[in-house]
Amino acid sequence: MAKDYIRIRGAKEHNLKGIDIDIPRNELVVFTGLSGSGKSSLAFDTIYAEGQRRYMESLSSYARQFLGQMEKPDVESISGLPPAISIDQKSTNRNPRSTVGTVTEIYDYLRLLYARIGIPHCPKCGKVIQKQTVDQMVDAVLGLPERTKIQLLAPVVRGRKGEHVKIFEQAKKSGYVRVMVDGNLYELSEEIKLEKNKKHNIEIVVDRIVVKPGIEKRLTDSIETTMKLSEGLVVVDIVDGETLTFSQSFSCPDCGISLDEIEPRSFSFNNPFGACPVCKGLGFKMEFAEDLLIPDTSLSINRGCIVAMGWQSANSKGSFTNAILTALAEHYNFSLDTPFGEYPKKIRDILIHGTNGESVKVHYKGMRGEGVYDVAFEGLIRNMERRYRETGSEVTRQEYENFMMITPCNECGGKRLKQESLAVTVSDKNIAEITEMSIVELLNFMNNLTLTEQQSLIGQQILKEIRSRLGFLVNVGLDYLMLSRSTGTLSGGEAQRIRLATQIGSGLVGVAYILDEPSIGLHQKDNDKLLKALKDLRDLGNSLIVVEHDEDTMLEADYVVDIGPGAGEHGGEVVAKGTPKELLRSRKSITAAYLSGKKRIPIPAKRRQPTGKLTIVGAEENNLKNIDVDIPLGVFTCVTGVSGSGKSSIVNEILYKRLARDLNHSRTSRPGKHKDLLGVEQLDKVINIDQSPIGRTPRSNPATYTGVFDMIRDLFASTVDAKERGYKKGRFSFNVKGGRCEACAGDGIIKIEMHFLSDVYVPCEVCQGKRYNRETLEVKYKGKSIYDVLNMTVEEALQFFENVPSIRRKLETLNDVGLSYVRLGQPSTTLSGGEAQRVKLATELSRRSTGRTIYILDEPTTGLHFADVHKLIEILQRLTDGGNTVVVIEHNLDVIKTADYIIDIGPDGGDRGGTVIAQGTPEEVAQSPISYTGKYVKKYLERDKKC
Repeated sequence: MAKDYIRIRGAKEHNLKGIDIDIPRNELVVFTGLSGSGKSSLAFDTIYAEGQRRYMESLSSYARQFLGQMEKPDVESISGLPPAISIDQKSTNRNPRSTVGTVTEIYDYLRLLYARIGIPHCPKCGKVIQKQTVDQMVDAVLGLPERTKIQLLAPVVRGRKGEHVKIFEQAKKSGYVRVMVDGNLYELSEEIKLEKNKKHNIEIVVDRIVVKPGIEKRLTDSIETTMKLSEGLVVVDIVDGETLTFSQSFSCPDCGISLDEIEPRSFSFNNPFGACPVCKGLGFKMEFAEDLLIPDTSLSINRGCIVAMGWQSANSKGSFTNAILTALAEHYNFSLDTPFGEYPKKIRDILIHGTNGESVKVHYKGMRGEGVYDVAFEGLIRNMERRYRETGSEVTRQEYENFMMITPCNECGGKRLKQESLAVTVSDKNIAEITEMSIVELLNFMNNLTLTEQQSLIGQQILKEIRSRLGFLVNVGLDYLMLSRSTGTLSGGEAQRIRLATQIGSGLVGVAYILDEPSIGLHQKDNDKLLKALKDLRDLGNSLIVVEHDEDTMLEADYVVDIGPGAGEHGGEVVAKGTPKELLRSRKSITAAYLSGKKRIPIPAKRRQPTGKLTIVGAEENNLKNIDVDIPLGVFTCVTGVSGSGKSSIVNEILYKRLARDLNHSRTSRPGKHKDLLGVEQLDKVINIDQSPIGRTPRSNPATYTGVFDMIRDLFASTVDAKERGYKKGRFSFNVKGGRCEACAGDGIIKIEMHFLSDVYVPCEVCQGKRYNRETLEVKYKGKSIYDVLNMTVEEALQFFENVPSIRRKLETLNDVGLSYVRLGQPSTTLSGGEAQRVKLATELSRRSTGRTIYILDEPTTGLHFADVHKLIEILQRLTDGGNTVVVIEHNLDVIKTADYIIDIGPDGGDRGGTVIAQGTPEEVAQSPISYTGKYVKKYLERDKKC
């Protein structure tokens, strides 16, 4: 059978150099190459962008005006392109209402399951709730005090959008006089206009009765009429009292509690019918925390223990806040020089929660005079809450939020749902309890459900869907996650694999799936599962294009395309293509050299010895099992373990947040749960080098971030031309008025908004995209203007400034980290995560080392090719050689084998993890019988010895 191909001709997007390539369809194709070589430009910015554009073009012009236009990629032609779906890492929903359950749609099936076969219980007494009869309803109403005035209401519309004109007309024809709309009483004779796009509640007033003997028959008839109108629901509105709800469906005879009809929306925390009324379905609240307002209780008030916004001057004589605290100290007989932690509970409560309305005499001398004021102190927390509520500035609100902590909702305990919804069970578990199980536990629970014959018949199809979707999540190595976990807390790799599992479940055929490094954050043990999932998707009849650096994925692929040979302007060409075996025979390909073993990352001849240690005592954050962890200082340490074992909980949540608070005096979120951290005095600062962008606007670039641009501006300001014109260094900034082009405000481009097309960016007509005005560009250094310098690559700039030591030193570090191809003025928004991280590493390398810094990196090899990993390891070794400590969370075996020390967390993910199972040098960990990491490291060490 002849193969089908996606035929690409003349691809020139970004750095691609007119690539012509035929990619086989219905196969697993891997795009690889150095970071910045053009893999993503070909996969996402060319193939996916063109697939999306063609889909948009097929829509009507009416639909397109809401979706906007997509630009055509810079490519001559693409033929044989199937519909494209991108599964990348950037499309994770950060909304706190989005969970693993909602994204995979498993929660939707669970809601349906609970609505159809769930057993309702009374939220008060826990008894199983049965349906109510008319007689029981009548008896309950007659049990009200005599002469109580009531209205019987028939709820005909509950939480539905629309104007509902027909309902009003029908009620009027049927002889009803009054109607309750959204809590307001209307006469049906008047015109009732409702907002079409708002949700409304409408109840028809069936009868108005005064409770007294002899009304039984009338009451029975009215209740029956009400139930016919509202399908079994009766609302009894007691005048000047509470509203009673009766249901022909569910009520508790002992507590008198009636429940609404159970529907799937009763279990949705994104719907008012199911969400907890206090936290509105979020499960948590933002509250000011005493620990963040007063982080160091060993200090006294006079020594500045209160760091809360607006209270920083509390230790300054003459400030109003100090006057209040002095008055409190006099009134309640305590000293402002006593450490806060030594105050008795009563005094601490007064300072934190206030005086409960009791006034104190405050003596204050201000700008307008002196006086004595009666002040009822509201307490630090209430004072902060009031200020937070009253401020109109978004920036100030964000400042206040630094002192707030996320705490579980008191009403639902973080479960997000109403008590009535949580009282419905299947096999003695409510819906919140099963979403808090790990995927593997939930699958086991679903496979062993004990149901009645009727429940089995009703739930058969729903359970089949739930089990299959849970199976897909297990197959992509996510068995340790919980359905209740917020998607905002997932790593890029986890979010991508969730989407992959969802796509496998959808069963689409004839689609081109484009994936961006799905193996990120995945332990080698789970790699086989991921590869099987990718092959299953291919075997359904889909084309898979995977941008990947993982060795196993490349060797298992049907076809590999190597883009290179270098990065940036040195890349953008197809170096090698073909099956993995054909790739290994290529002499041009750097990828082939590393895969075949011709090039390799060497194991250090000698491992460093620790100069001290940090000890985390009693770590219990997330799944950690009250463990003590020793982190050696002065060495390069790798924290390893399977996905979900607890690596990030130890390093990011406990170690980094605690050190940032103690050493950097940072007001980060509260450190994860632990008893203590010993040995902090051996360090002077902590630096977290992650892959977040180095700037959020195009104005930020590698030159400004590393500080080399300041030196370049100084150099230009010292030229003869600049001195003659009286220009200072500010003249050469494109961020301030003076030297920049005012037509484009120093951006170099102008955005033209189009109504039915995508916004067009055009070079500024005045400066031709050069950012500066003509006078500034006339100042030259060695024949080059400031624009020419910004347009140089690091490689070119290094030669240009070789005789300026301060600038050369900064540029050498950028060159050393493998960014020779990046332009000095390249907007930071166009840098990849790996490139941004290496700019940060270069900045750190260019600083003078104190030898007492601890660097923390979370999976720094993300998006890096073998050759880039080689460079990264050299940089990390250089940082460590300066006497500093480097702690890296990593799955990459090349990084792990070169570390001085390994801490392996496990043995598995979720509840089956959370303990230290092996620690020591790579050689020592390789001998561990229970460490999965040890098993794979052993293979690498043995392979390298043979080489």
